Amino acid sequence: MTQSKRPSVIAGNWKMYKTIDESLEFVKEFIPLVAESPATVFLSVPYTSIHAAAEAAKGSNVVIGAQNMNDATEGAFTGEIAGRMLVDAGAKFVILGHSERRHVFNETDEFINKKVKRALSDGIVPIVCIGETLEERDAGKTHDILKSQITHSLDAVTHDELPNILIAYEPVWAIGTGKTATPELAQEVHAFCREYITKLWGEESAEKVVIMYGGSVKPDNARQLMDKKDIDGLLVGGASLSPESFSQIVNYQNALTH
Repeated sequence: MTQSKRPSVIAGNWKMYKTIDESLEFVKEFIPLVAESPATVFLSVPYTSIHAAAEAAKGSNVVIGAQNMNDATEGAFTGEIAGRMLVDAGAKFVILGHSERRHVFNETDEFINKKVKRALSDGIVPIVCIGETLEERDAGKTHDILKSQITHSLDAVTHDELPNILIAYEPVWAIGTGKTATPELAQEVHAFCREYITKLWGEESAEKVVIMYGGSVKPDNARQLMDKKDIDGLLVGGASLSPESFSQIVNYQNALTH
């Protein structure tokens, strides 16, 4: 089972879905379904829904966050949003370096690193995504890619700051494709990441870091993934858009094992 000294974190990433009214309808239906879950529940909503969703989730175990941010505190950056604006709206965390930001919007590890440092200074928890493409995996480069992403995305992060960062391993080849890394494969990669983090920051810091898995997570594979030693949480895309399916994932302990 998941290490008891690390919290279990289940996060939903809505991407560019749901209006404010749709978000409120979801939160109202969802909260009672996960009220008894021991997991920490994160919900990453569109910018426009952050304030309303955060107000609706007050007093519950559902934490509202954002899907991206800029690395500047303010400035002439049309269309961008600052971390302190997210905090002001009610966001407690932010997803950084999602594969879509990397591969569709060409964000680099260096840019993501600037965002991580800004998020930490603004008091917002960063979920830093890493992961390889199918081509990189087929070429046997998975470990090299992950080492590079961890090294550069978390550059200059201190031992004290590291436990305040969540890492999400999301193999690009398994996002929105219906393909999912087997629990055994995911565990192997998570163990590798923790071992590499240990080399960079030491065992004490590495053992505190929550490492989540993302990539076609569904109600029927959530428990098998979460039962693995180094998988501390899940980053859920499409299945988080329905209160029913996402609550089943959050309540993964109730699922029957195969």
